[in-house]
Amino acid sequence: MLDLLYSPEAWAAFAALVTLEIVLGIDNLIFISIVAGKVPEHQRDRARKIGIALALVLRLVMLAGIAWIVGLTAPVIDLGITGAPGPHGEPSFETAFSWRDIILIAGGLFLTWKATSEIREKLSPGHETATGKDRGASSTFAVAIVQIVLLDLVFSVDSILTAVGMTDELPIMVAAVVIAVGVMFAASGPVMRFVQANPSVVMLALAFLLMIGMVLIADGFGRHVPKGYIYSAMAFAALVEALNFVARRRNRRLAERAAPAE
Repeated sequence: MLDLLYSPEAWAAFAALVTLEIVLGIDNLIFISIVAGKVPEHQRDRARKIGIALALVLRLVMLAGIAWIVGLTAPVIDLGITGAPGPHGEPSFETAFSWRDIILIAGGLFLTWKATSEIREKLSPGHETATGKDRGASSTFAVAIVQIVLLDLVFSVDSILTAVGMTDELPIMVAAVVIAVGVMFAASGPVMRFVQANPSVVMLALAFLLMIGMVLIADGFGRHVPKGYIYSAMAFAALVEALNFVARRRNRRLAERAAPAE
């Protein structure tokens, strides 16, 4: 293990893996921020911390059973359906499904349903009074934790399989995952507060989750969408929203200055 400390290749793999795990953790962080924001205010920080902690625990448990995780990519169901060939002669969709594919499809469907439900609720008249503020805190908190656990599982499988594909050294994978989740933990509080304080950002985050859900479903069916395209689109949309945020704040300040003169 000490040899890894003096290996440039190991440090390069570690840096690349940490960066990739942080990027992959954005999806997980957005979902936790949205779900934790639904519980009563005095329990939000607790839900957020539990969600991040569970993400770390699930990743470490999966790393401990690395051979089992790799085995999730072996086909377990083959429908035997042949789709029309693609432009390069490849099948138009996958008909042999592994446990990884099944988990991704199920997680994508759940994420799509969750994002769609939240968007519909935000668009409903008087949604502020229908958010469950009068419901029992324990049931709302429990539902939030269950949802976080389910999506933590999906994102953890994707994260660990990505790590396995980049390096064979378990210490590097463990260190990269711990650091990436630590960054998620540090960023989760400010991200959740910012998302909850800006309704337009909430809608943008839900749109991100909807897109990620569709990508997970496509990946489960063997149609891989390069993550660079996804995160580039997310970054561009976030930049546009940031410009709108600055413009709204500037207009509000100008209006406040002009108010006494009137």
